[in-house]
Amino acid sequence: MDERIVALKAAIGDLATVEASTVADPGSVIALEQCSTRLQCVITKVVGQFDATGLWALDGAKTVVSWLDTRCHLPKAEATRQARRARALPHLPVAAEAFASGAIGAAQVDALDRVRTVVTEAALSRDEAMLVGFATELKFAAFCTALDLWARRADPEGARESEFEQRARRDVYVTETLSGMYLGAMTLDPVSGSIVEGELKRLENELFAADWTEAAEALGREPKLHELARTSSQRRADAMVEMAIRSRAMPTDARRPEPHVTFVVDYDTVYGHICRIQGGPVVSPGTILDHLDGATFERIVFAPGQRAECSVRSRFFVGATRRAIEVRDQECTHAYCDRPAKECEIDHIVQWTDGGETTQENGRVHCGFHNRLRNHGPPGSGDHGPEPGA
Repeated sequence: MDERIVALKAAIGDLATVEASTVADPGSVIALEQCSTRLQCVITKVVGQFDATGLWALDGAKTVVSWLDTRCHLPKAEATRQARRARALPHLPVAAEAFASGAIGAAQVDALDRVRTVVTEAALSRDEAMLVGFATELKFAAFCTALDLWARRADPEGARESEFEQRARRDVYVTETLSGMYLGAMTLDPVSGSIVEGELKRLENELFAADWTEAAEALGREPKLHELARTSSQRRADAMVEMAIRSRAMPTDARRPEPHVTFVVDYDTVYGHICRIQGGPVVSPGTILDHLDGATFERIVFAPGQRAECSVRSRFFVGATRRAIEVRDQECTHAYCDRPAKECEIDHIVQWTDGGETTQENGRVHCGFHNRLRNHGPPGSGDHGPEPGA
């Protein structure tokens, strides 16, 4: 064994004896996460070389994955990711360098590798530095959205085929167990999933409000979550049952649930049309053809400077102004939050009482928690994070 690995084991062993509270500060947490990422990069490269040598076969293993599964007790899925990541690194030199420095993690490398195909390889080689820049600046979910948009531009036909393949994999099953309980699961494409998830969430919120009111009346005060009659999981289950009951009782001429599709038109139009389910995933226009007779559509035209040509002078953000800010920001703009815009409030950057106008430029998406934190917390406690639309 290399003496540097021996030294590393000793250093980690020494660190493991330290009382965690003595290093539980932001700088130490960041440094440890970066060290973990850099070590993961080293492991990935070593596993790649080990795979190439074929030494795993000396123990009778069929693949390096089965060797890692047996000797290192890794789940096969993780072992597979390590082997695939090792094979991808030579094709992603900028990402490999950032991975080695701890600037990005294994998840970002894997995401970049997923969009690397025969069709996109040349474009990825050209744009890799830009995409790695996104990975270092954005939260992981936002990076994946940016990467998804890039992939649709680089290979629009492949993205469209992938979405139709997703729809073809849709599946739901519910089966009765020996004990009389019912077990189920579902796999839905983005459009169908947004319809089901939206209605399920709406009914769950109705049940939560009912539970809260019931508990408040019984206790004579504001209840705590553990004092409600049902848990969150139980409310979701009851909401699913309620969906079935209402479906059975629904008149044939009743209004059907409608997916809300936003077409975003600006410079992206040069590269191809892009649309997305309200507050959800990016989809290709072709995938919503089956829903044209039941969906509602809106068109948001962005001008330079993130302007959407909507301006309403009022105390509250409503109508087109509110919707434009939701489309622009997508989620709570606080640096430590990713609550979807549809579940948030529109907050004045310069408060109304201080002369702030109700305009797009002075509006941003804030969830209820961070809106209250900004207004009632320590000075500046709610003003961290990127500019709206970043």
